[in-house]
Order: sequence, then C-alpha cells, then structure tokens
Amino acid sequence: MTVSSTSHKQEHGRFITVMKDILARPSGRIGLSLVLFHILLALLSPSIVPYDFKLQNSSLMLSPPSSEHWLGADHLGRDILSRTLMGGREALLVTGIATPLAVIWGGFIGILFGLVGGRVDEVLMRIVDAFLSLPWILKMLVLIVTFGTGIGVLIPTLTFFYGIPVIRVARAATHDIIARDFVWAAKARGHSRISIIWRELLPNVLDTLMVEGAMRWSWMLLAFSSLSFLGFGVSPPTPDWGLMISDARGFMSFAPWGV
Repeated sequence: MTVSSTSHKQEHGRFITVMKDILARPSGRIGLSLVLFHILLALLSPSIVPYDFKLQNSSLMLSPPSSEHWLGADHLGRDILSRTLMGGREALLVTGIATPLAVIWGGFIGILFGLVGGRVDEVLMRIVDAFLSLPWILKMLVLIVTFGTGIGVLIPTLTFFYGIPVIRVARAATHDIIARDFVWAAKARGHSRISIIWRELLPNVLDTLMVEGAMRWSWMLLAFSSLSFLGFGVSPPTPDWGLMISDARGFMSFAPWGV
C-alpha cells in the first residue's frame, strides 16, 4: 500500500467522522439541511422560477400577493417570487469562490509566519493587527469605490480582506504545533519550510482552518448582502436579496410584501 493511498483513506475516514458528528446533533442536521437547501435552490432556481426575473409590467407595480404572483410584484412590476428564488445565486457564487481563496492564502501566510517566528513574524503581525483595527465595511468600500462593482472586483476584495483574519487564526494554531517533536525532527532532517508546512503543519491545523472557513463563509455572505443593500454589490437588474430589500424599503409602509 502506497503512502498516497494511505493518506487518502485517512482523509476519507476523517470526512466520514466529521459528517457523523454533524448528523448526530439536531443543530447539525438542521444547519446542514439549510445549507444544502440554499445550494440546491441556487442551482435549480433558473428552471423553477415562474417568470423572468427581468420582466417588467407597469400594470403590476406594487401589486399585492395573488394566485398568479404569490409574493406580489415590486415597484417595477417584476415578480418578487422569481427574484427571491434567483436572489441567492450571485451571493453563493461570489462567496463560494472567495471563501476558499481567503482560507488558502490566509492559512498559508499564517502557518508560514508561525514557522518563521522572530522579528519578521512580529512586524508582519502588527501589520495584520493594523488591518484588523479598521472597520471591515470601510476597507471594502475604499477598493470598491476605486475599482468599481461587479464580480471581478467583489471576489478579490472579499478574498483579500477576509483572508487577513485567517492569518491570525492559522498562526495561533501553528504555535500550538511548532514545538512538537515531529516538527523538530523534520527540521533536523533538513526539510524545507514548504515541506514542513505541507507534511507536518498543515495536516494538524487543517481542522481549525475548515472551521474558520465555514465561519468566514457565513460572514462573507452577510458582507456581500450588506454591500448590495448599500448599492455597491451586484448591478441591477441582477436579483440579490440585499439589493431587493434596499429597493423595497421605500415602499414598506404601503407595500410590505416587497420586504
């Protein structure tokens, strides 16, 4: 049996163990069901929406829920149900790409800082602290206002700023491992830093990074919807829940079904 096949079986066994732990708790089953529901809804929504989300009808402007339009129509006469079903696609697409990228680059830098240590580690971590001290919305708005909106700007912006907190988490997890005997043995054998990170440190901090990635994904979804609500996310007429709430809040007093 080769080393690669053994490693693959260990990773498969770890995944099975994690899934069993999740499904053993009611909160885990509910949370996993909600995540799978939203992913399936985002994938299947183009084929199940009753109307085109861009279709406008002036005679239906702010019309209440009816048998034809179950959630009513917005201020442009567009079907709210269709736009609600389609509203999560852009958010899941952007955050689904940005979250793994943020965890990968932030985790690698954090592990590297923890391995190198010394003055370089201290200086770079003070830079990380300076970034973390600034409000997240201010940092992202500066780049978005400078470079514009759209997926091409939102993905790298979210990837960069949400990868910075991962650096601190990965570095702290690495410090718990760095003093163990197998790491010192790898250094004594003359392994390179990349080899030590890949073979010794990453397998021991991977669980921490996976938990951090799940948390970053939820926060990134909230940030994406917040940016859309403020008008710095996706551009109309692309449906997005944050943008839809922003458009409908002005009519909430007499057409609350839009919110």
